[in-house]
Amino acid sequence: MPITLRRAHPTLLVRRPSFERAGLRRAEFDQRLNLTPDEFRVEGDLIAIGPVHDEAALGALVAELEDRGLQWYEDLFELSGNWPEWLSLYARAG
Repeated sequence: MPITLRRAHPTLLVRRPSFERAGLRRAEFDQRLNLTPDEFRVEGDLIAIGPVHDEAALGALVAELEDRGLQWYEDLFELSGNWPEWLSLYARAG
């Protein structure tokens, strides 16, 4: 099933195999970004983190993920959340 992406704030999308290969844990993200249970969603091979309300923390997190070997665009991608209210977006791994 596709994951509904929320507007107004960015969402970080990470390929689950890349997340696991890097030895990442959900608790790291929950603590760092103060996520609610609905702000870390997994569906198939896709993880959606967000919406993230602290954009500076998101930038620092992306830099750290790249330092841990994940590649921008290949392993992770951020959607800005900057789209109109009348548009609904869904994501799933292809």
